[in-house]
Amino acid sequence: MNILSILGIAIGLSMDAVAVSMAKGMCTKKSILKAGLKLGFWFGIFQAFMPFLGWSIGVFFQDIILAIDHWIAFVLLSYIGYKLIEDSIQEDHEHQNEDLSIKTLFILAIATSIDALTVGVSFAFLDVDILLSITIIGITTFILSILATYVGKKVGSYVQKYTGIIGGIILILIGLKILIQHLYF
Repeated sequence: MNILSILGIAIGLSMDAVAVSMAKGMCTKKSILKAGLKLGFWFGIFQAFMPFLGWSIGVFFQDIILAIDHWIAFVLLSYIGYKLIEDSIQEDHEHQNEDLSIKTLFILAIATSIDALTVGVSFAFLDVDILLSITIIGITTFILSILATYVGKKVGSYVQKYTGIIGGIILILIGLKILIQHLYF
């Protein structure tokens, strides 16, 4: 898997964190820089750790599933993309609040990185440098979460809904690309 594909996955995976960061930015009345750094740190760490955890689990089962790995990657990425789009369309973002306690950040970080665990499983079946991948995913999420906090403060709720849709489409397209490459090339 090339760097651009990994970056695309990183952007797609970070969209949950971006949406939450944007919502928190809309609600933040205190230091926007402090809020952005907190959100970026927590989301970046968890978005990097979860694919590693998933990859570790996947490596254990690699020999068993190697013949259908491209289908697994396609199904998992497409499902995650679909859920991201569906959640973005249905979710009510009006009930967000300013709470940035460690407990809240921990829960949000886990909730926004569950899909990264699944992607990590698919990484075990692909030609992926896991350390490079999780570094790109973590840094991308960190940067995008900080930026989203600022955008949330400036732009408001109009843009927030579309970040999940864009992220979902990216993940589905990458899953389709993996499937086509393995079936036809």
